[in-house]
Amino acid sequence: MKNFNYQAGTKILFGKNKINELADEVLTYSDRVLITYGQGSVVKSGLLDAVKTKLRARDIHIEELGGIQPNPRLTSVKEGINICREKNIGFILAVGGGSIIDGSKAIAAGVDYKGDVWDFYARKAIPESAVPIGTILTLAATGSEMNGGSVITNDDTKEKLPINSELLKPKFSILDPTLTFSVNKWQTASGVVDIMSHIFEQYFTPDSGTELQDSLAEGILKTCIKYGPIVINEPENYEARANLMWASSLALNGLTGTGKMMGDWGTHMIEHEVSAIYDLTHGVGLAILFPNWMKFVLNERNAFKFVRLGKNVFGIDEGEDMAAATKTIDAIRSFFNSLHMPSKLSDVDIPAEHFKTMGEKACQFGPIGYFRRLNDAAVTEILEMSK
Repeated sequence: MKNFNYQAGTKILFGKNKINELADEVLTYSDRVLITYGQGSVVKSGLLDAVKTKLRARDIHIEELGGIQPNPRLTSVKEGINICREKNIGFILAVGGGSIIDGSKAIAAGVDYKGDVWDFYARKAIPESAVPIGTILTLAATGSEMNGGSVITNDDTKEKLPINSELLKPKFSILDPTLTFSVNKWQTASGVVDIMSHIFEQYFTPDSGTELQDSLAEGILKTCIKYGPIVINEPENYEARANLMWASSLALNGLTGTGKMMGDWGTHMIEHEVSAIYDLTHGVGLAILFPNWMKFVLNERNAFKFVRLGKNVFGIDEGEDMAAATKTIDAIRSFFNSLHMPSKLSDVDIPAEHFKTMGEKACQFGPIGYFRRLNDAAVTEILEMSK
């Protein structure tokens, strides 16, 4: 296990009616707030009105930016930056899922920056300051509510790129599982895959001596496998929604990656190229790609890691060879299929015409992945396996 520093940073307010504590948390930072949200669900549910009522009762000034898209766009980010500058905003409150939070982090990073906020994502600059943000989570998936990561899409260049900064960690996140009751089956299943994929990215690393971290990761995966099917069939099952919501946060708050060199993240970078062009739901893309990435990287030297996962998570106890490792990959595909996730890019009408370009763009800053390094030809091959 390697040396590490770890600080979660985000205050979590978990449970029913935690919105009642919202105004006190906001006023710790500012009385001028930009509320960011998506394309209508928080309006229809009444959540947005409830949030504004809580804030106005404490004389907190409110500005709004609605309509932030899934796979948030640079155009929305720039609109939010302009609002913050013109209205002297001191706090950003993201109400929604990971896309809203990611877009809000980009806004927060860009307010004081003199250049184009895309510079951060294109690796031309790093954030040196950020407007503080908080979140009210409505979808268990990305884990953005408890980390400093942000991914946005540049429509002009068809690029979807990430950044990560401690400055962008939310100051607080309200996690009320009842706010996810209305999430449809498709988005719920996609969220489960997203959570599991974050664990896979940190589980499949070349590190050794990380028994505790790997055991924690396996526990989160088992939680997803237990409660994923339940919440698909019982959308208002509080226990299931609560466990998945907390799993989302723990899967990507740095906990399971402590003491490791770094996660792999190759599959995420490949999926970003797919959804940058085709606007595919992130978890859906990961459901298609991850088992094929696993098949591509599997070899005699790393098979033990797949075997361990199969034994501890899926109950596959049939030796420690390539056959057992392959059965683990098949079990993962089978579970994704049980959630009615697609297994091929053609299932979601994505053709092969841009695969080579996707491979090149995924590796524009060099080879990706650390469990096994991937160049553009390798990425293209994984995409071909997924067609």
